[in-house]
Amino acid sequence: MAAVLFDFSGTLFRIESTESWLRAVLARTPFTLDEPELAAIARELEEAGALAGGADPTEVPEDLAGLWAVRDESAELHRAAYTGLSRRVPLPDPGLHDALYDRHMSPAAWSPYPDAAEVLHTLRERGIGVGVVSNIGWDLRPVFREHGLDGYVDAYVLSYEHGVQKPDPRLFSVACAALGADPRTVLMVGDNRAADGGAAALGCRVHFVDHRPVAERPDALLPVLDLVG
Repeated sequence: MAAVLFDFSGTLFRIESTESWLRAVLARTPFTLDEPELAAIARELEEAGALAGGADPTEVPEDLAGLWAVRDESAELHRAAYTGLSRRVPLPDPGLHDALYDRHMSPAAWSPYPDAAEVLHTLRERGIGVGVVSNIGWDLRPVFREHGLDGYVDAYVLSYEHGVQKPDPRLFSVACAALGADPRTVLMVGDNRAADGGAAALGCRVHFVDHRPVAERPDALLPVLDLVG
């Protein structure tokens, strides 16, 4: 393999819990909630799918279905989709919905999986190109920089910057071209079989990991090192 493409959320990094997300935002405001109320609102936000990178909505409201389907094609669509879901849940102040959205883009809201640094470092030592291909509506590069992983990434291909989202093969094609790699010599690593599996249409090999909390997935990326040889 000449290069490896990685998905971002659920593959290399994991977003904080919905309760942590809500607590972090409330801590910067004059609003307070008692513990049972905070826990209840966090559960409602999770069921609504309001936290990007967290659980998908249990049901996408009919009036948001069209927007949800193309949410990763631009920054504006992404914000509108997720704040639209968030607004299904009553909060102490309407401004908190945008504050929650802004929080999820903060590097502090994300944690790398325990083996991410080791895998990326080893790939760099072996001279294997690394790209990040993500369906996303904002610039994730600061997350990699803050956590000390940016130096291992040769190319970022983000859906909102290209107006196309996985599984469209065009996004993977851009990534392969950026790395100067024939798709047949590229491994795509992701957690979403529908989205990340789109790389197979180009001839890429595809490997999946489970989207689990950081503490529950300490070494799922390590097999990538054996797959690339």
